[in-house]
Amino acid sequence: MKRLFLLVLLLITPLYSSAELFEIQDIRIDGLQRVSAGTVFASLPIGVGDLVDENAVRNASRALFRTGYFDDIKIARDGNVLVLVLKERPAISVISIEGNKAIETEQLMRALRENGLAEGQILREAILESMSQELQRQYVAQGRYGAKVETEVKELPSNRASIHIDVEEGKVATIKHINVVGNHAFEEDDLLDNFELETSGWLNFFSSADKYSREKLSGDLERLESWYLDRGHLKFSIDSTQVAVSPDKESVYITINVSEGDVYTVDKIDFAGDPVLPKEDLRRLVLLAEEQTFSQVLMTTSSEYMTKRLGNEGYTFAEVKGYPKLDEDEKTATVTFFINPGNRAYVRRIEFRGNTKTMDEVLRREMRQMEGASASTAMIEHSKLRLERLGFFKEVQSEIRPVPGTSDQLDVIYSVEEQPSGSIGASVGFSQGYGLVLGANLQENNFMGTGKRVGIGLNNSDYRTTLSFNYTDPYFTKDGVSAGFNIYYRETDYEEANLSSYTTDSYGLSTSFSYPLSENERLGLGFGYENLKINTGRGTIPYVGQTSGLYYDPFTTSQASLIETVDGVTYYDLGGDNEELVNSLVVEAPYLGAEIQDFLDAQGDSYDIVTVDLSWVKSTLNRGIFATRGARQRLGFEVSLPGSDIEYFRASYSNEYYRPLTRNLTFKLSGDFGYADGYGDTDRLPFFKNFYAGGFGSVRGFQRNTLGPRETQPCLAGGQPWQYLNGECRTISDDDPIGGNVLVTGSAQVIFPLPFVKDQRSVQTTIFFDAGNVFDTDCGDRDTDFCSEPDLGELRYSVGIGGTWLSGFGPLTFSLAKPLNAGDLDEEEVFQFSLGQTF
Repeated sequence: MKRLFLLVLLLITPLYSSAELFEIQDIRIDGLQRVSAGTVFASLPIGVGDLVDENAVRNASRALFRTGYFDDIKIARDGNVLVLVLKERPAISVISIEGNKAIETEQLMRALRENGLAEGQILREAILESMSQELQRQYVAQGRYGAKVETEVKELPSNRASIHIDVEEGKVATIKHINVVGNHAFEEDDLLDNFELETSGWLNFFSSADKYSREKLSGDLERLESWYLDRGHLKFSIDSTQVAVSPDKESVYITINVSEGDVYTVDKIDFAGDPVLPKEDLRRLVLLAEEQTFSQVLMTTSSEYMTKRLGNEGYTFAEVKGYPKLDEDEKTATVTFFINPGNRAYVRRIEFRGNTKTMDEVLRREMRQMEGASASTAMIEHSKLRLERLGFFKEVQSEIRPVPGTSDQLDVIYSVEEQPSGSIGASVGFSQGYGLVLGANLQENNFMGTGKRVGIGLNNSDYRTTLSFNYTDPYFTKDGVSAGFNIYYRETDYEEANLSSYTTDSYGLSTSFSYPLSENERLGLGFGYENLKINTGRGTIPYVGQTSGLYYDPFTTSQASLIETVDGVTYYDLGGDNEELVNSLVVEAPYLGAEIQDFLDAQGDSYDIVTVDLSWVKSTLNRGIFATRGARQRLGFEVSLPGSDIEYFRASYSNEYYRPLTRNLTFKLSGDFGYADGYGDTDRLPFFKNFYAGGFGSVRGFQRNTLGPRETQPCLAGGQPWQYLNGECRTISDDDPIGGNVLVTGSAQVIFPLPFVKDQRSVQTTIFFDAGNVFDTDCGDRDTDFCSEPDLGELRYSVGIGGTWLSGFGPLTFSLAKPLNAGDLDEEEVFQFSLGQTF
């Protein structure tokens, strides 16, 4: 068959042998495998019925080559039939890349695909060659001068081909020396302190600042220029930059030649164009001052301030640029701000994108920029800030788009990336303070995307068992009044929380309202009812009956025998040969700390409590979760109403303050302060309403709730103080923390990004310094080792590192802390962690 085909070709008269015109009566195509005939005919500039000559055929051949589908094209004539013999380029069967680490395979594949090299596409070797050269240039830009990129194309059956790209990345060249030539006004070290690039040193193992990069060098040159312009050197220029590479391509030497020029001062400040606003208002936004050394950054910042001010007035597309006019003789500069306000713009439409779960209505009610109103840059940004404060989104971006065909309308687009805002279903967690946490619950701060908070749960841990239902509507009214309620039943074992040996059973309900006072302030009001019962008997205290005035030590007898147990009190017969001890009794009875027992004796162990809560909150935080800027304050006051079984009040104040230190570092200062007491018929604060300190959210490095006052144990013998024979009271158990009525805690932290983590929005790591303690204003006759009245000298301190990860399973929190001044009775815990939701 092939021989017959070659014979036919020999009989066909080549077109190029004759320059005469002929009319095409038909077109025949041979050699097609994957490319359709329709594609070929669509690319041909000639067709049936056309008169063609040699030039027309040559143009047709070029047109077919431009499609990129063919390796070889032959055009011949068989009578009046035009014959196209085509050899298709092979199709790419597979692409493999090996040896790349600095640039991810997915990124390389995407670049190849965007340039037409992908599996199933036609192989174009010219594009492959240019792509390999571009890849090698990218490695050189990273300072990998020894990088090599080799490509191999293998032919496969059925006109297919495989592409293998072998990458030898090499090492990043390190910077051995950076030299600035021509500087006279400033020392070279001062200039290089602003550079991101650094010469090699042992600290660069962590920062990689000594690895050369063309992009980093460009940024450093811009910073160098800004350094001089900000200090009045308006004629400063970088004359040349040389980057020399060592023969082994592993060392780089950088030389920067500069001309500093003279220093210029500001002679006059003026405005041009169409200021729109009074010049007096604009002048207050100018940071430059006459007779001051010129500063490029102050001029640029002044332009930005004026642009924002015009944007707040509705001139969203305003442009303000500053131009210095130099006087070479006087070495002064007249700074003129040219103002082009454009037309006042109005918002046509506000659009939300990315909220696959949260309803548009939830986002729209946070808007302070309204549709149809004059556009305000401040309101658009404030609306974005309110979305970030919701805590539903990892990130919120705003974009202003002019409406095509108009000069005074725009659309505002908010793009959000949602993040988990609760937990639905079964939950499992572990807290070092509270043990294993198991439960079936629904706790959602953005229930069904409505922005409402709903919680239904049955949860159990070593510390607490809870059955609860809570509901909060943050927009109970359209003007932002929130309302909610909570119903619960709770069993709490305080011994499992490192506290005294007692348990409580309680149930109750509460309702709350919150009123907006301003954009950043809210006033809260709540009412609650609680029924609470104290259960004692978690521990026992042995004591001995008295005979003939002799006190017997029950801890040393081995002759006691059980008589009976009545109402939880166990009686023993001591026995023995001493007639004075015959029929004496050792009694094992429930015990509590003296402070708790005194309160229960006076107030009973079951209470009905009606409370009123007042709160004031002011927040300027930039985010609802993992804030990095702003402050938050909360002032709260809780009081049980007269007529309740116990009467008390609790006042508290908490604050958080965030301030960026650099682009990646944030300083956080926080504190919690509280004071509480009894009133009326309750002469002191109920012990189960005490403040506690230690552990997460307090002073890390100390066990949860273990700081502050401790209970003291009574020594009893037949209802009298139990003594040794030497007359001293014996310690019979550990003294458990009981808390106090005064709380003072604070923390200073530096938030920093965690290395090697791409998405920092769900992770926060800090270096911290914690301080705090709990005190009691009525220690009575207790020893200072067990109780301390408010005294700054008794504050406990710790330093360490901590972190939180918002995982899909729940928040994972840890800290590694070192207590600095632990007391004799303080319980230290260097490593602390908590995993999972603990509703």
